[in-house]
Amino acid sequence: MRTPSILRSPRARGAALAALLTVATLCAGDAVARSYPFGPHTRSVNDLGNQFVPFHTRLRDLLHGQADGGLLLNWQSGFGTSFLPDLGTYLSSPFALLVGVFPRDRIDLAVYVVTLVKTGVAAAAMTWLLTALRRGRGREWMAAVLGASYALCGWSVVEAVYNPMWLDGLIAFPLLCLAGEWARTGRRPVLGVLLVTLAWVSNFYTAYMATLGAALVLVVRLLLEDGTSRERVRGLGRAARTVAIGIGLAAPVLVPVFLGTRHAYPGWTREFAPAAWPDVAARLLPATYSFFSPAVFLGTGALLLAGALAFQRAVPRTERFVWAGLVAAVALSLQWGPTHLLWHAFATPNGSPFRQTFVLSGLVVIAAWTAVASAWPDRRALLGGGGVVVLIAAGAASSALVTGWTYPLFAAGLVAVLGALVLARSGRFAVLAALLLVGALAGQAAATTAYADRQRLNRLDDYAPWGQRQDLQSAAVAGADGWPRYRTDPGLEQSTANDPMLVGGQGGAYYSSHTPDVLTRTFLALGAGWTSNGRALHSLDNPVTDAVFSVGARVHVPRDPHQGWNSPDDRPVTVTRQDVPPLVTVRPAADPGARPGRSPFRNQEMLLGASVYTVPATALRAADGTPAEDTDAYDYRVRPGAYTLSANCPAGSEVYLWTPDLFGKARLGEAGELAYFRGELPGRRAGMQRLGTGGGQLSVSLRAARDGTVPHEAVGCLDRGRLTAAVAGLKRTGATRISVTGSGVRAELPPGTHGVAVLSAPRIAGWSCDGRPAGSYLGLVSVPVNGDRTTVDCAFRPPGLRAGGLAGAAALAALLATALVPRARARMRGRAVRLPRQP
Repeated sequence: MRTPSILRSPRARGAALAALLTVATLCAGDAVARSYPFGPHTRSVNDLGNQFVPFHTRLRDLLHGQADGGLLLNWQSGFGTSFLPDLGTYLSSPFALLVGVFPRDRIDLAVYVVTLVKTGVAAAAMTWLLTALRRGRGREWMAAVLGASYALCGWSVVEAVYNPMWLDGLIAFPLLCLAGEWARTGRRPVLGVLLVTLAWVSNFYTAYMATLGAALVLVVRLLLEDGTSRERVRGLGRAARTVAIGIGLAAPVLVPVFLGTRHAYPGWTREFAPAAWPDVAARLLPATYSFFSPAVFLGTGALLLAGALAFQRAVPRTERFVWAGLVAAVALSLQWGPTHLLWHAFATPNGSPFRQTFVLSGLVVIAAWTAVASAWPDRRALLGGGGVVVLIAAGAASSALVTGWTYPLFAAGLVAVLGALVLARSGRFAVLAALLLVGALAGQAAATTAYADRQRLNRLDDYAPWGQRQDLQSAAVAGADGWPRYRTDPGLEQSTANDPMLVGGQGGAYYSSHTPDVLTRTFLALGAGWTSNGRALHSLDNPVTDAVFSVGARVHVPRDPHQGWNSPDDRPVTVTRQDVPPLVTVRPAADPGARPGRSPFRNQEMLLGASVYTVPATALRAADGTPAEDTDAYDYRVRPGAYTLSANCPAGSEVYLWTPDLFGKARLGEAGELAYFRGELPGRRAGMQRLGTGGGQLSVSLRAARDGTVPHEAVGCLDRGRLTAAVAGLKRTGATRISVTGSGVRAELPPGTHGVAVLSAPRIAGWSCDGRPAGSYLGLVSVPVNGDRTTVDCAFRPPGLRAGGLAGAAALAALLATALVPRARARMRGRAVRLPRQP
């Protein structure tokens, strides 16, 4: 078998070696930790299980034509949400398309494979960049080791591995540096633009940081080259043009993402705090973990070579100190507030505040390659580099992040690397030198990966991979599905905050960085629960809201046994059905001044258009009979302990309890079923829950586990007869026929209909009906109807899609001009040379 032509190139072989080394090391580390898919421990921690796996499941369904909705509109989540911002934030990497080749019940494996591929490609891209910056003939294998060091940096294996969209930034940095090289030398203008577009489409957030880092590399390269100031300015101009056109081509995705963020419910806000310097030094070493310090671990080899650069006499003095100065300046910028904001687009992140660390890691690797590309370091350089890393290790000694494995791994790696470099310089035992360098990197990186796998499980929330629970839940949803005649909600006892995307259905649960403000506020008014400070909305398990949102089937599953805080639950998976109105109903015109109030029971009645609840006065007493203290005119204050809540309901009522700030449990009477509440405002909000059926004087037993509050109007007594009558009235005036697409709804109404047609979907930005901006009926999409027509057409277009498309078209014209104008000029010059001179 002949070797493919591309692999005959030493650079290509080096890139392939780096990718293979990276993937093998990652798998080895996960296997040591017995992490999925190599053992019983889940890898789906934090947003990986709660967001990214469900979003990739929806992408897989879209690719197979099995999703409700399309690229513009997601009918599965939040009763209808914009999908393009989510696509551009989480799923626009071309590598995400790999999920399409996996079965649906292997989605966790699919996301893991995507993670491995992205990390391997980052290693290959960095290796290619290094040999483009400085060829290093005969040392391509060393470039491969350094490329793998970059891809296996602490930021990658500790943080980005469970935020797979960030790994696109790991790829973007070396690619953008390549684009900068081509702009500097006036080569490959079209390919450079396409690399910028790829980076910004794949993940705009990390692409922004990678672009800043690539700009710094370009400036250094321009300063070090032998050329005039005019040539340097022209190089900068070409680079600026490349970036501008590239970002312009990405605008159809970027602008909707940006506006989706603008319309989102506010998340957490944090103040930046620099990390302690001993902790910063510790994160350069293997087997350390922290959420609030920069993970710059690169392996002892890259660190020693970068430290040796200042002492490497084979490299010109100016070049040595410019690269070393750049690394130092960027390291300091991570710790200073103004530059921290610059790196993060002037907004401190809600989570890890050092998300730009991968750029620093890349610069350290470039400095390491600069030290070794021209010649192997001599004794002076090795001693200098060794002194630098020993000082770093000594500086980390007082850090609590250092573990029992840190210094043994560091010392073993240092000895192996020094020995390998001495052997390489001697010109003998090259294979042994390579094995020592590869072994030092792989051992340290695999150990760091394994340590991080275990630490994440101990410190972050986690979620089980697809298993029997999801099989049963998805089968129940599929068996009950009747979309678009009615919605099927996968249930309140969720496995993730995005269960509708994971197991199917058209539920209310939704968690994203783009959760619309209007959606969260509507759910707040109706008594829903949430986590993540209002961006992770829980299902509304209530017959009144089910009627409002046309939820005709609801799946009930036992509490998730994977979550340790859940008590054992042996209930079977069941489905309850309810007669509900269609997606489009007709109501009388709402009072223009009507606004949701504080009581979710009254707000539900406003949206339903009928009075169905009795909301009695309540009295709350502690276990010793002492009346509970009032915090204000609306709430009782509760401390950890037992309480009794008294109320009076009409006979035969369904009793619902609304205690958004209660962390504890409740029971109706002595024999009622326990209901669990996990409220802790503002981060967590407990949703309204059904306690049972009763009438007359009722006693609700409460047990609070933490300080909190209980509203005075905490009890709602639902009259099922009134609800049935209200639903029947809405069905009589509702749509007779509905068709739903991935970008809108068309409904046929009874002849002569007057009033307001209401679509049971939140009125998020982007809805229009009959060619005009849609109205809002207490937070839902609406359009007036006056009897002169029998159809309503509502369409959804994400805000910014048209503006982004125009910007993309202009950028495409500029790209064509970039490609064609130089050719036309060259042709004209050639024609002018061939013309004979006039006598």
